[in-house]
Formats: sequence, C-alpha cells, structure tokens
Amino acid sequence: MARFHWILLFVALSCLVTSLHASAGDSDPKYKDCLEQCEKSGCVGEKCFQHCQFSSDGKPLDGPWYLQEPLYLRWKQWDCQSDCRYHCMLAREEEREKLGDKPVKYHGKWPFWRVYGIQEPVSVALSTLNLAMQFHGWLSFFILLNYNLPLRPNKKPYYEYTYLWHIYGILAMNSWFWSAVFHSRDVELTEKLDYSSAVALLGFTLILAILRAFNVRDEASRVMVAAPLIAFVTTHILYLNFYKLDYGLNMKVCVAMGVTQLLIWAIWAGVSHHPSCWKLWVVVVGGGLCMLLEIYDFPPYWGYVDAHALWHASSIPLTYLWWSFIRDDAELRTSTLLKKVK
Repeated sequence: MARFHWILLFVALSCLVTSLHASAGDSDPKYKDCLEQCEKSGCVGEKCFQHCQFSSDGKPLDGPWYLQEPLYLRWKQWDCQSDCRYHCMLAREEEREKLGDKPVKYHGKWPFWRVYGIQEPVSVALSTLNLAMQFHGWLSFFILLNYNLPLRPNKKPYYEYTYLWHIYGILAMNSWFWSAVFHSRDVELTEKLDYSSAVALLGFTLILAILRAFNVRDEASRVMVAAPLIAFVTTHILYLNFYKLDYGLNMKVCVAMGVTQLLIWAIWAGVSHHPSCWKLWVVVVGGGLCMLLEIYDFPPYWGYVDAHALWHASSIPLTYLWWSFIRDDAELRTSTLLKKVK
C-alpha cells in the first residue's frame, strides 16, 4: 500500500525506488578511506566490530567458537562491510555537519540512525500501522457482508465483487508486510520481495478497477480480462527475481499500470453517480498530493523521518477512507440486487 486509487498511487511510488548504486556520499574520498581502513582493522575511530574478524560465510577466521557473530546480527545480516559502511557514514556526516554541509545519500539511501538493528525504524513502524489498517478494513468488510447484510439462499453475499476484494485485502496486507521487512533491512532478498509484492498488488488492482468500473459480472468475461494481465504481471515478477532487477523497466511497468487504473477510477467516479464517489475522489486527489513527498525528497529529520516515512504516514487515513468506500459500494450493490429480487 504498498496502494492505488489511493493505494494505486502508493504502490506505483513503491516501484519508483531507484537503483542503489553510486551516490554523492559513497564517492566521497574521506568516506572511502574510512571504509577501506575499517575493513582492514575492524574499527571506526574507537569503535570496533567483533564480527569483522569473520569471513562472509560467518565462520571465524580466528578465535574460539564463542566469539562468533551473535544470531540476531546474522539474522539481520549486519556483517563487517555493513557495519563499516554505517559507522563510516555516521562519522562522515558528523564531520559534514560541523562544516555546515547538508546530508548526502550513501549507496542510494539517506543516513538513518538504526534502532535495535532496524535500518529505518519510522518507516517500519508506519508500514506496520498500514498493515494494521488494511487488516481492520478487510475484517470490517468481511463482517459487513457475512453478518450485517442479507445473504442469498445459498448463504453467499449478494455483492458480486466480494471475493475480489478479499484477494485485494490479502495482497495489500502482504505488500505492507514486506514493506516493513524491507525497511527493517535492505538486502537483495527483502528488496525483491518488496518489489514483487508491490507489483502483484498493483497488477491486481488494475484488474479490479476494470471489472468494477465496467461492471463485469460474468465469470467468463472476468477470466478474459484477468488472464492476460495476470500472465503479464507474473512474467514481470519472474523477470525481476530470476533474470534482472531492472529498476528502469520496473518503474515504467508500475507507472503504466498505475496511471491506467487511476484514470479508470477517476472517470468512473465522475460518471457513475455513486453516492460515495466523493470518498474515491478524496483518496485519488489525496494520493496525488502525497506524490509530492516522493518527488521533493529530503534528508531525514533527526536521522529518522524522511519524505518516504511521511508518505507512509499519509497513507494511513486514506486506507481507512478507501475501505469505507468499499463497504459503501457493497451496501449499495446489495440493496440494488435485493430490489430486483423483490
């Protein structure tokens, strides 16, 4: 939510994360010298790292077994190189601050302060809150359909898009879960899982937008719409994971799917005369305004809160409003179908 209609915009922005290659910070000669010395000595200033005495596979180069890297550090994959980068970055930023210079990015990321080994603690917390909001929205939708609205004689809801929104809820919660994991520790695996879950959610929301806006209720027609899009999204995810994590291509794919469904929802809101279309407009416009937080990126305040973290924060109230619209749509369609039955 890693996120379109409002979540539509949000997931696309998730996919716009750029390649973590050379930045101004890691090309700084003083930072490079610090890194080189740290990887040789295992120290930055007076701070030394025990696990710099171990090889990349975690086995000790010397010393007894009880000096091996703690399990929680190995789980976080904070190895010698990672700690050297982190502490050299902090040392260099402290020097730059004394000179009155602004913070710069290192390896594609702003300098964040860790909390208990968590790389971006505020973004992790906000991603977790978004996950909780998605769960609350999905659960309230489930309760509404199964306990508060009339059911068909076969005990199934009247609302024709029920199972589609259930799938959406599961994919949205999955996306925010991996967003939290990725911000906790940015490694290749967590990056791919975050990207893949975001693309999967974005692709499904495009399918859902088409089916709902064009009122596609026949199962055969739904399959005809969904099959090529599912094939495309699956191929793209496999390409990113097993061939090349192409940031440029991923950006184009996400933007294309995102803009397409954003236009679909916006036009549908304008022509459908849905009684709750104002909620849809709020989340679409609100999501568009939140894009400015990604476009006008800035260094983290106090080493914790950057533009991306604020974007995560802004998605929380929009998530609540979006699920409110979904519930309203379920009530409207159920009422309409009941009138036809009578």
